[in-house]
Amino acid sequence: MRALILFIATAIAGNAAAAGLMPVPPTPKQPVVEYYQGVKVTDDYRWLEDGGSPAVKEWSDAQNARTRAYLDTLPHRAEIGSRVDRLIRSTSTSYIVTARRGGRLFAYKTDPKLQQRMIVTLASADDVSSERVLVDPNKLDAWGGTEIDWFVVSLDGSKIGVSLSRGGSEDGDMHVYDVADAREIGEVIPGVQKGTAGGSAAFTPDGLGFWYTRYPRGSEHAPEDAGFYQQVWFHRIGTKTESDTYELGNGLPKIAEIALETKEDGKWTVAEVRNGDGGEVAYYLRSTSPGSPWAGVSGFSDKIVRYAFGRDDAIYLMSRTGAPKGKILRLPLDASPSLGNAVEIVKESEGSIEEFCPTSSRLYVNDLLGGPSRVRVFDLAGKRLADLPVPPISSVDGMVAVEGDDLLIEIGSYLELPAWLRFSAAGGACRKTALLQTSIVDYSDTEVIREYARSKDGTMVPLDILRRKSARLDGANPTILYGYGGYGVSMTPKFSASRRIWLDQGGVFVLAILRGGGEFGDEWHLAGNLQRKQNVFDDFYACAEWLVEHKYTSPAKLAIFGESNGGLLMGAALTEHPEYYRAVVSRVGIYDSLRAETTTNGRFNVTEYGSVNDPEQFKALYAYSPYHHVVDGVKYPSILLTTGANDPRVDPWHSRKFCARLQAASASGNPILLRTSKTSGHGMGNSLDETIAERTDIFAFLIHELGVEFRPAM
Repeated sequence: MRALILFIATAIAGNAAAAGLMPVPPTPKQPVVEYYQGVKVTDDYRWLEDGGSPAVKEWSDAQNARTRAYLDTLPHRAEIGSRVDRLIRSTSTSYIVTARRGGRLFAYKTDPKLQQRMIVTLASADDVSSERVLVDPNKLDAWGGTEIDWFVVSLDGSKIGVSLSRGGSEDGDMHVYDVADAREIGEVIPGVQKGTAGGSAAFTPDGLGFWYTRYPRGSEHAPEDAGFYQQVWFHRIGTKTESDTYELGNGLPKIAEIALETKEDGKWTVAEVRNGDGGEVAYYLRSTSPGSPWAGVSGFSDKIVRYAFGRDDAIYLMSRTGAPKGKILRLPLDASPSLGNAVEIVKESEGSIEEFCPTSSRLYVNDLLGGPSRVRVFDLAGKRLADLPVPPISSVDGMVAVEGDDLLIEIGSYLELPAWLRFSAAGGACRKTALLQTSIVDYSDTEVIREYARSKDGTMVPLDILRRKSARLDGANPTILYGYGGYGVSMTPKFSASRRIWLDQGGVFVLAILRGGGEFGDEWHLAGNLQRKQNVFDDFYACAEWLVEHKYTSPAKLAIFGESNGGLLMGAALTEHPEYYRAVVSRVGIYDSLRAETTTNGRFNVTEYGSVNDPEQFKALYAYSPYHHVVDGVKYPSILLTTGANDPRVDPWHSRKFCARLQAASASGNPILLRTSKTSGHGMGNSLDETIAERTDIFAFLIHELGVEFRPAM
């Protein structure tokens, strides 16, 4: 390892950094042979999986030094960084309203001058001056290392329970705060959240206790199972956690992910149980009366996938049985609720149901029409009323029931900042509240166009294209093609302040609506998961071909960008069609599909991707696994891989191994860079400084690699 130490020292030196791309750090091959379903697979870089190894740490530091030596000396990087910083920090404070309890609104607040979001209360959405801060992680940790995973509010609004974690780990402990004086009370509940399996809590009607998610403690399970076997336990405030009582969890899948909620009137509590991340959901209910048992209402095979408590004596359920885009059932909450007593009140339509919100006498239903939103309105018997006035090509990102049938609804788009509006049921109109964002960013010169590309099997795949109105279709536009395509997650119109930088360079930004997502319902999702994952990659390539054929860009001016599951997409794209892209940015990606399930979160992903233990699923995984499809002597594009050392969702060894393999194989001479942040994780809790630094690196990299002549703000 002495060579690595010398390499680091050299890389830090200013004269070496000024030289540009430095030599690749030495990366020895240490072959490990393994057999999957009788197939011999050799892994030369298995040793890079051990993040605690001194050798791996030195290698990672050397890669970071090389990456910094390259990125820090790119032309105009300082100007780009200043512009990113100004755009992001000049965007005003934003709020995400989560609940109305005890006459108050409870919300997350994000202040661009601070590192982490906080929890606040407001008297109303029209009175920002009434804001009171309940929990501010910036005061707990000025460096931005502590973040809020989630919070819940007691029914009377007098208390909140908050999961706090550090360094992007998403391993949270629960703290209870008194709302009146923002003071922490009671004992801390350790380990309510473990990484990506999440966590949850729900208060009793009197607010003196709560149900919470709990992971194995002590010797309850083997150490390697500390992030599995989630259960529901009960805690009474003021007592020791050692005296808490078990309630639910035995017999659930090892990869169960549980969310809890108590009905507004305090009569019932629900446990939503997900079988990993593949989309299967089961529901359990219990009366909040002491000693009441939990009873199963629906199982994984019943295809009930969403719920909402009504203000009446009912729970509303979204079913996909015979309705892949969703239908809504009303289940009366009597002494023993049974799914057989549920009545269909909203039939399946052409839109895919994303969210629904019951009020006193209405049901608001947010549908996705391939990405953009529509909100239908019904009475509680299912009679359709007038739709809400939602602008075209917009996204509804939140609905909160307030007084009577009135609704707070957040709406935004690619070109308009999100704002909370109040819909008046009596007047039938929406008006903006004080909870809106402002920015120096102006997209009045930009238009959004939806086009369709024909995939390999004939499926028509939408593309949302953002371009300046003056853009010429001459094949010379620097273009970023972004994709995700997984878990039923929908890509919807979202505003980005920093995206303005790209458009100012004459760039085009394209969002591909790929199979695997939920934009067109469950069939669209299922067409891109498990053994059908290759459809996602074919869809993405079809979008790239369409952009070239229609003169938006050329392979020499085309960059691709993806994150997490979208990082897997990037790996597949660059190994299947390396000649078609000039540059690739891949954040926190999955690249070794055969080893992914050996990590804690990888086990939760098996229901989405499949397992090497199943012969057919192994065949599909091995057919596209990016790490295993890097070929020696191929001219690969310029590649920037980014990861966080504390990432609980996608272990950073994926990026280390993929980088090593690409660096050893590529014959292009293009930079293949690995950027590892030592203080962040998957991205959910990254500090603002880290977010700005990473976006600066990404834009500087793409502008340089695509040969764009940098232009200052237009």
